[in-house]
Amino acid sequence: MHPPASLLRPLQPPLIRPRIPTLPRSPRTTTSNNRRLLVLRPARCASSGEGGDAKEGVGEGAEEAVAGMVEELLRREENRALLQGLEAASRRVERAREALADVERQECEARRAKDLVRRLERRRDEIAESQRELLEARAMVDEAQRSLWSNIEDSGSGDVLCEDIDKIRERIESLKAAAISSVVGTLASLPISFYQANSFSQLIVHLSVVFISCSLFGVTFRYTIRRDIDNIQLKTGTSAAFGLVKGLAAVEAAKPSELNIDNFISLSVDGAVYLTENIFVFLSAAIALDFCFKFSLLSPFPMRK
Repeated sequence: MHPPASLLRPLQPPLIRPRIPTLPRSPRTTTSNNRRLLVLRPARCASSGEGGDAKEGVGEGAEEAVAGMVEELLRREENRALLQGLEAASRRVERAREALADVERQECEARRAKDLVRRLERRRDEIAESQRELLEARAMVDEAQRSLWSNIEDSGSGDVLCEDIDKIRERIESLKAAAISSVVGTLASLPISFYQANSFSQLIVHLSVVFISCSLFGVTFRYTIRRDIDNIQLKTGTSAAFGLVKGLAAVEAAKPSELNIDNFISLSVDGAVYLTENIFVFLSAAIALDFCFKFSLLSPFPMRK
């Protein structure tokens, strides 16, 4: 009895359908890399199959078949367009990455610029504060210098600086002050002298007294004012003091022997007139001396060598 014909046929290896791998989606791969990857993946599948039930010879044949199919697929026109699109997408991704890197670099530069601007603003504020402190210190130094010079000038007539005074020039300036004061005071008293004098001798006596009084006033005024020529209270006080003393002396000389109401009223009126005219005379002399001090026609006390 013979076996069936189907059992007498030679054994054939089982038909293995090659699995076509999908193309990789990495944007950095090129066409040559894609081809190598497509070729290597079937080899891995085949090697994994070798560990199973398939034989080694069958695996090698399948690998060659898959490689040929892959090459054929890559040579087709429709797949070529797909590869070109993949390359274009890869280039777009590269450009996007470059643009992102540029944006990050610009942001980093902007942060550095902001930090630099903040540092510059702090430095500007520090410089402005230093300038204000410098101006305040300079003002304090100037004030201290003025105070020091004022103290030195005020103490110029003391015992310490007495030997530095030029005595000859001081005498000359005192004579000039006496002459200016006597001339101006005498001229200011002329209307009053003409009104009060009953004779020429009385006029001469009155003018002589005014001349001598104003001469003494000029010397005293110069030594009293010193270099404080802007002190209006000191200048007016000196003039009023001289006028008051001379006026009261005239009132005392003209007092009546018997004091009653009528004599007291007459004496009060005469005293007011005497005080007014003497203050007017000495105030005129003080104005003339102050004018000479301001225009350097007369030097105040003291004068140094």
